[in-house]
Amino acid sequence: MDDTSTPRRAWEVFRAFLGQGLTAFGGPIAHIGYFRREFVERRGWLSPAAFGDLLALAQFLPGPASSQLGMAIGLRRAGYLGLLAAWVGFTLPAGVTMIVLAYLAPQLEPGWGDGVLHGLKIAAAAIVAQALVAMARTLAIGPIRAGIAVGAGLGLLIEHGPIAQIFALVAGAVFGFAWLRETTSDTSDDPGTQIVTPAASVSALAIFILLLGLLPFLATWLDSPSLGLASVFYRAGALVFGGGHVVLPILQQEIVRRGWLDQTSFLAGYGAVQALPGPLFSFAGFVGAAQSVAPGGWRGGLVALGAIFLPSLLLVVGVLPFWDHLKTRPAARGALAGVNAVVVGILGAALWNPVLTTSIERPSDWALAAAAYVFLTVVKLPPWMVVLSCASLYGVFTP
Repeated sequence: MDDTSTPRRAWEVFRAFLGQGLTAFGGPIAHIGYFRREFVERRGWLSPAAFGDLLALAQFLPGPASSQLGMAIGLRRAGYLGLLAAWVGFTLPAGVTMIVLAYLAPQLEPGWGDGVLHGLKIAAAAIVAQALVAMARTLAIGPIRAGIAVGAGLGLLIEHGPIAQIFALVAGAVFGFAWLRETTSDTSDDPGTQIVTPAASVSALAIFILLLGLLPFLATWLDSPSLGLASVFYRAGALVFGGGHVVLPILQQEIVRRGWLDQTSFLAGYGAVQALPGPLFSFAGFVGAAQSVAPGGWRGGLVALGAIFLPSLLLVVGVLPFWDHLKTRPAARGALAGVNAVVVGILGAALWNPVLTTSIERPSDWALAAAAYVFLTVVKLPPWMVVLSCASLYGVFTP
C-alpha cells in the first residue's frame, strides 16, 4: 500500500462508514447485510470469500461483531487510519445522538416512536434475509457446508446464546478440518494487513490484557470516578460474547445495581438505541452521559464510548495478522470453511429469533417484509430508502 494514499483512503473509508452509520438500521445482524452490499457488491473492496473470513473472525472475538467487522474492513483498506476512520464514521451518528438523548430523556413521553421502531424492525428482517441468501450462495455451497449451516441453525434455535454460538463455531471448525480441507486459499485481500507488524500485533494484545487487569486497580488506587466508569465499560467490551443485545443486560447489572442510573432512564435509553442506525454499543454514550457518579454529560459519554470500543480495536489489530497467517494453511482453510458455514447458520437462526419473532406481529407485517425484500433484491433500491419507507409507513399509520 502506498503510504501517500493512506490518508486519502482513510477519508474514503470514513465517508463510506459514516453513510453506514447514518443508514444501517436494524442492529448487528442487519449490519452484516449492509456491509456486504456496500463493500463487496458496490465498492468491491473485498471478495465474498474475504468478507466471509473477516465475518468469521468477528464472530469469534468478544465485543460488537459488526463494529469489529467494520474495523477489519477499514484496516484492509487503509491501515491503522482506516481502522480508526471506520470506527469513528460508523459510531459517530448514534454515539452523538445517544449523548444528546441523555440530556433530553427526562422530557420524553413514554412510548414515543413505537410505530417507527416497528417499521425499522420489519425493514431489518428483509435486510437480514437478503444477507442470508447472498452468503449462503458463497459460504454454504455443497452438501457438507449446507449440512453444517443447517445443523448450526437448528441447534441455535433450540439452544441460543453466546455459549451455544461459540460451541457451534468450534464444532464447525472441527467438521471443516475433517471434511473440507482445501489445497488453495484466496489471499488477494491480505496485503492490507501487512502494515500490522508482529511487534505491533503482540503489543496490542498485551495492552488489551494489561488494561483489563489494571483499570479497576487504578480506579480504586487513584479514587478516580472517570477511571471507574472506563473500567466498567472496558470490561463489558472485552468479555462479552454475543454483541449489543448481550452487553445491555450486563451493563444493567453494573450500572443500575450500583445506583449510577435509575432503571427507568436505563430502559428508555435501551429502547431508543434500537431505533437508531449504527452499533448498539453506542448505548454506552447514553449511560456515560446520564450516570451520576463520574463526571457525566458529554465527557462521561465520550469516556464510556471510548472504553467500550477500545477492546475491539486492540483485538482486531492483535488477532487479524495471526488469522491471516493461519488461514493460508490447507487444514486451517478447511476449518475456516466450516466456520463460515456455521456463520450462515447463525444468521439463519438470528433471522428467526430475534428478528422475525420480534418484528412480525400481524399478516400485514409479513406483506411489508416481503415487499421490502423484493425492493432490495429485485428492484435493487438502496437499503436506506427501503428502511425509511418502512419506518415512515408505520410511523404514519400506527396510532
